Amino acid sequence: MGEQIRITVHGDTDFVDKSSLAQTDPAKVKKRRERKSKRVRAPKNPRPQEWLAKDLSQGYIADYKPFNFVDGEGVRCSLYVSGCLFACPGCYNKVAQQFKYGQPYSKELEDQIVADIGQSFCQGLTLLGGEPFLNTQVCLSLIDRLRKEYGSSKDIWSWTGYTWDELQKESADKLEMLSKIDILVDGRFLEPLKDLTLQFRGSSNQRIIDVQASLKAGKVVLWKNLVR
Repeated sequence: MGEQIRITVHGDTDFVDKSSLAQTDPAKVKKRRERKSKRVRAPKNPRPQEWLAKDLSQGYIADYKPFNFVDGEGVRCSLYVSGCLFACPGCYNKVAQQFKYGQPYSKELEDQIVADIGQSFCQGLTLLGGEPFLNTQVCLSLIDRLRKEYGSSKDIWSWTGYTWDELQKESADKLEMLSKIDILVDGRFLEPLKDLTLQFRGSSNQRIIDVQASLKAGKVVLWKNLVR
């Protein structure tokens, strides 16, 4: 290998043999680099039931944030589970894509979450990640506990990279989890559609869905308090 030199175009860097430059058209090199830099990466798109929680989830959580105002309507307790395969470019919580990031979910943490949500000023639970529907073991344990303790007096929101239609073709555990929550924010985060003015979502393709109304109607029914 001959002497290497560095070529940078629009911040994208390559190392090439100096001897090869004599046979290389600099204009063509520049165009190739510009085309590469303009490519739009996209999230991964799974086939139905390709990704199963029983095979992927390690039972880890990335974070727990009690009593916040940003993860849905009202005062909420938010559980961030670990692990996601969608790999959306621009993901705001990229570190939580790892299935063993953070710490294992525990009975002690579950007890704390249930107690926190029991406060009169707390409206409910929010499940985020990572991908909640790839961590159904953790999420269903907590959901079932909350329903046992509080019935429908506390609502449950979940974010997901899956679309509503994709979830209808998914595994039994995902369908069970969907049937037990109130609000679903669906769809991959798409960086070209990013819009910081939207309620509780990052890109305009995502929807805030009233789950129980949608299941009853057999079609997507949007959340009644949607403003934008």
